[in-house]
Amino acid sequence: MMSETEWLAQLPTLYAAAAALFTDQAGRVLLVKPNYRDHWSLPGGILEDGEPPHVGCAREVAEEIGLTITPGRLLAVDWNAPHGVRLKPVIHFVFDGDTLSQEQIEQIVLQEEELDDYRFTTDYNEFLPPTLVARVTTALRTRASGGSSAYVRHVLGTGSCPWE
Repeated sequence: MMSETEWLAQLPTLYAAAAALFTDQAGRVLLVKPNYRDHWSLPGGILEDGEPPHVGCAREVAEEIGLTITPGRLLAVDWNAPHGVRLKPVIHFVFDGDTLSQEQIEQIVLQEEELDDYRFTTDYNEFLPPTLVARVTTALRTRASGGSSAYVRHVLGTGSCPWE
């Protein structure tokens, strides 16, 4: 008979990440440009081992853009299959970072080791890959409706899924 420890050791694993959706007073979305990727992203990153998503979101936002926040409600959850050199799936949590005041925007300090730039935009389709466009669109829709968190459903055949 298999012990609980043996059973747990055979379970599949995945990566987890958390980000915050920030907008400015004009409703533009805050994007950051990692120096290790071709595309832009939301402020956030990979969770540490055993770290709750909301705690990791706050930590990553502080590290990446220098803002101390308490993440708001969970807006979206997204799952992406293994792709390229990433051999495990990743689950993404997007929390509401709220609307930033001009004073908060002026306090943004980029983590130079990982980020090259930031911008606010309504044309995030131009800067994000399809999976992130779906994530941001879902998070914005949830925020605007005041509804419950939403699961991001990628549509096969649209090019939005790396596993197509």
